[in-house]
Amino acid sequence: MALYLKKKLENEATIAVWQITESEAELRELSATPTDELEEISFIQSESQRKQRLAVRALLNTLFDEKVYLSHHDNGKPYLENNPVNISITHTEKYVAVILHDEEDCGIDVESLDRDFSAVEKKALSEDEIDDLEEDKRNEQLAIYWCAKEAIFKLLSRYSVDFAEQIEIERFRPRGEGELEATFVDKDGDEDEFDLEYMTFDRHVLVWVVGE
Repeated sequence: MALYLKKKLENEATIAVWQITESEAELRELSATPTDELEEISFIQSESQRKQRLAVRALLNTLFDEKVYLSHHDNGKPYLENNPVNISITHTEKYVAVILHDEEDCGIDVESLDRDFSAVEKKALSEDEIDDLEEDKRNEQLAIYWCAKEAIFKLLSRYSVDFAEQIEIERFRPRGEGELEATFVDKDGDEDEFDLEYMTFDRHVLVWVVGE
């Protein structure tokens, strides 16, 4: 099994990361995926995407004593049909990750630092956030910005959010791990504050957030 990380946080959330090292056949064996979901996965043309879906199931199998049934709301938010825990899921070609919390909504996002995040600057950052970018760690900083905003978006489970206008991340200096502060402004002008955490590992960035 390729359980890369499992960590209980101070806020009672659990994060877990699975490193995808197995073949598709091995993941099928490890995942114990329900038949109807296996059939759905079989129609995915990309082998990498099939493996990511199977790796999510394999990770869930390591986290729960009983078999859990994964489904999604109409807005894409995942949930477990037979367990009330709140869950958020993310994946790249090499890793899948989840965050779980018994009571609070949560969000998580992972990205590979080998990806070019230059488009994020125009697509998702405010003018103040662009001014805060530092040239020596620009791509990493953009990746953290993107993951943080994605994590908040997943927590909120809203259909339409303007990342540049509605989610503001306070200035930070990228390190191996750290904390972030963010503000979400809804379309009525009401504001919510969020505290996020992030870590970098194996050329990847992982960011997570738990609501209060």
